[in-house]
Amino acid sequence: MTDTTTDPLARSTAPAPTGPSIPGFHAVDVPVADGVTLHAAVGGSGRPVVLLHGFPQTHLMWRHVAARLAADHTVVCPDLRGYGASSKPAATSPDTYSKRTMAADVVALARALGHERFALVGHDRGLLVALRAGLDHPDAVTHLGLLDAVPTLDTWAVLQGRSAAAAFHLYLMAQPPGLPEALIGASPDVFFGHFLDAWATDPAAVPDDVRAAYLGASAAAVPSIVADFRATAGVDVEHEQADRDAGRRLAMPVSVVQQDWGAALGYDAAAVWRPWADDLELRLTGAGHFLAETAPEEVVADVRALLER
Repeated sequence: MTDTTTDPLARSTAPAPTGPSIPGFHAVDVPVADGVTLHAAVGGSGRPVVLLHGFPQTHLMWRHVAARLAADHTVVCPDLRGYGASSKPAATSPDTYSKRTMAADVVALARALGHERFALVGHDRGLLVALRAGLDHPDAVTHLGLLDAVPTLDTWAVLQGRSAAAAFHLYLMAQPPGLPEALIGASPDVFFGHFLDAWATDPAAVPDDVRAAYLGASAAAVPSIVADFRATAGVDVEHEQADRDAGRRLAMPVSVVQQDWGAALGYDAAAVWRPWADDLELRLTGAGHFLAETAPEEVVADVRALLER
């Protein structure tokens, strides 16, 4: 990792957090694009691993996994553009929150921290960003871990009939600017708290202080979170369709761990992922959606196995 005694990024080290944090990690705020800074927690030493959070969370979702991986890896846990303490630019174009733009942020962050090549693990929304980074930046991403979601193109294909109600938020936030922001902004704790409750297999895995941090961060980011999801119904589909039409595939080892959504929604999970990757391992888990918090040892074992491939 870059020597922070001489590196100018040392001057961007953020103040010590007052809320929950990842033990042994320090915070940095790193410029990654014009007017955009990513906030990240960084710890450990060794081969770099970047961990991307999901919805409605922040980098704190990795607190258990990151602390364990830091024993022999440099671990970087950013808040994605539009989330947590990272910049939340206004969505002046469809590309502002495209996964292509957000993936470029992550690659720029890693390079600014001295990592030209790194392993990348993404959960939920972070999975979509990680997938795009793997497709767009195969020279940078050495290994790709993907947790509990499916590619954007396939998401819309598998949501059919009554089963689509499980993902009502995707349809809500796909609406034109104004309506979803107003509805969600009127009661953000109820909206974002719904997913923390509905998707949790073990509520105790998200303690009160972490839940409060998630809800506070999400309430402060309604327009950017909606813009992120709106991109998933528009420009992100276009980008993935272009990849599919061109036969573009992930070149690095890929690990997918997810709940058995195929059984619930009526699709073959392996068949969904196989067109995207040559070197693919897929495993189903009973740990629920927030598996990094409910079963961190399981996730750590999966990441370590991926890095050995």
